[in-house]
Amino acid sequence: MADPSSAPTGTDDDDESSSPTGASEDADLADAAGADADLAALREQVEAKYDFDNFGPEDMAKMSLDEWEAVFDADSWVVGEELLDRVEKDLQNQIARRDVFAVVERHTRDGENVVVAYSDEGYAVVYPDGSVEGQGTVLRDVKPTVALCSMEDYEVQEPPENASLPHPDEVPEGTGQLGNNMLQAVAGMQILGGLGLIGAWLFQLTTTLVAPVVGGVFLLVGVFLFATVANARLSDRFRAEEYRNRLRAVRLEEGDRPDFLPLDDETEPTPRDDREPDVEGS
Repeated sequence: MADPSSAPTGTDDDDESSSPTGASEDADLADAAGADADLAALREQVEAKYDFDNFGPEDMAKMSLDEWEAVFDADSWVVGEELLDRVEKDLQNQIARRDVFAVVERHTRDGENVVVAYSDEGYAVVYPDGSVEGQGTVLRDVKPTVALCSMEDYEVQEPPENASLPHPDEVPEGTGQLGNNMLQAVAGMQILGGLGLIGAWLFQLTTTLVAPVVGGVFLLVGVFLFATVANARLSDRFRAEEYRNRLRAVRLEEGDRPDFLPLDDETEPTPRDDREPDVEGS
């Protein structure tokens, strides 16, 4: 009879075959633990770096992709028609505040609704899945807006009734007229005071040399203030005219749009009343 102790049990072979598998699992667990630790550390850095109670498009533009993925849960992102409505409203609010220069419209492209924002210097097309394509300054402004609107915690305010770019004829010549008037009044008093001191010295009402020196200083200050007001008015007129020209470039004939806008010729804006009923109020 064979010695039972000499019978092969396969234990050594099993140990040898299972040893690499166990080591691999341990390595995977270690890598996963290290990745979680790195993610937690990055999340702490991002939370310390940004004020999420007052988080805005400017902060979103500064964030890297790694920072974004560290603090925001992709499963909770808003997508679909709700995202398009939120983006449209938020852009209209920014346009009303003059933070963004663009025309916002809803279109149907390749069978799906999209939000289109365009100006004389670029465009952006926002799709229901949150992807954005475009070029220029409009794309730069729209990207952080889409990212914010995809967050459930981000509250989008209702835009004002006339949330659009103004008509070119409605743009005033300039702002700060009250400040200009005050500077002119101060400049006038400086010049009158300077002339009075110099006149008193010329007619020998005073013999001190301080009077003409101070009078000359008053005159110089008055002339400088008048020149500042004149320069401010010219600058305001130049900026107003430049703004009107941009508005004229965007406000083309009815139905026309910039040539660089990637929309089909037959594509027309989608009125809000013609959209799906369940989209309203989202």
